[in-house]
Amino acid sequence: MITKANRLQHVSEYYFSKKLREIRSLVAEGKPIINAGVGSPDLEPPQEVISTMQTALKEKNIHGYQSYQGLPELRKNIAGFYKKYYDVDLNQEEEVLPLLGSKEGVMHISMAFLNTGDQVLIPNPGYPTYTSVTRLVEAEPLYYDLSENTNWFPDLTHLSQLDVSKVKLMWVNYPHMPTGAKATQSQFEDLLAFAESRGILLVNDNPYSFILNDSPQSILINKGAKKFALELNSLSKTFNMAGWRVGMVVGSKENISTILQVKSNMDSGMFYGIQKGAIAALNSPNDWFETMNSVYRERREIAWQIFDALECTYDKNSAGLFVWAKIPKGKTSKAFADELLYEHDVFMAPGTIFGTNGEGYIRLSLCITKEKLKEIRSRVSNKK
Repeated sequence: MITKANRLQHVSEYYFSKKLREIRSLVAEGKPIINAGVGSPDLEPPQEVISTMQTALKEKNIHGYQSYQGLPELRKNIAGFYKKYYDVDLNQEEEVLPLLGSKEGVMHISMAFLNTGDQVLIPNPGYPTYTSVTRLVEAEPLYYDLSENTNWFPDLTHLSQLDVSKVKLMWVNYPHMPTGAKATQSQFEDLLAFAESRGILLVNDNPYSFILNDSPQSILINKGAKKFALELNSLSKTFNMAGWRVGMVVGSKENISTILQVKSNMDSGMFYGIQKGAIAALNSPNDWFETMNSVYRERREIAWQIFDALECTYDKNSAGLFVWAKIPKGKTSKAFADELLYEHDVFMAPGTIFGTNGEGYIRLSLCITKEKLKEIRSRVSNKK
């Protein structure tokens, strides 16, 4: 028997990969499961994106390998998008790298900068992929606590007192997943000052900045941030293009060049038609965001009603595609989620899949229709 690599000893299959198999099995048994756990947008991309893709497919000589750095036009439009919406100046030739989704970027960045035994500061709660990728490259996760008491922002005074001499990379993610907490520019400045003083590469994962958020911002707006900060971004949520796999990493010439050393050995470029569609998305009219968010606001209102019926509490000022709610005292997140699934045919994500500080919380996705949300509301309202 061929044994698996040691690096997999502490890496399990992604939670949602396993859970969705179970849900499919329950559906096959006739259970009317409503999946409100996964953040895969159900809305359509802008029509211009689809039309542009269709037109591109009729062009000649587009089916071969593409540039590892993406079309110059795509890089130009990513830079233009950052200038228009974040007021960040980027050199399209040297400071922009398109990705096959920002999740790819988590791996590329980790492979580019981490050695065996390096430590990585990871938010708790936070995106599970930060931990799994850190372990895959044989680095060591070092978790920093986030809590409702500090609006899910790290205690930098406490972090400054820790021995971070082995820390090379720090993941931050604002608007935060799973909580929806937003960071201010002054908080970003504090994060950057901490990272610079400790010689840590700071990476802000920023895919939710346009979802139910009136003030999109980039960590790179801060003066000098490119020297020791990178930012990941994505078209998955902003333009409902999750399956297209289009993301980007932006930062200094030196850091982008280092990431390209990894990326150029991992894939052979993004399909031409997808790049053309991405360019169309980046040039969507300003009212695109309001149109999309009007749908999410209606859904969020129902989600709040669902949590009211469940006697949960939540923050109405949060952003992103989810509602993060505190469950009633005396129950665990897993037991609460299992009760919803097995007794009411509703799947929500228990907070503990995002870290130990997720205990006592549950997450509901806004990526399902109003009708399904109303059905959930009906089911949980009748649960007593």
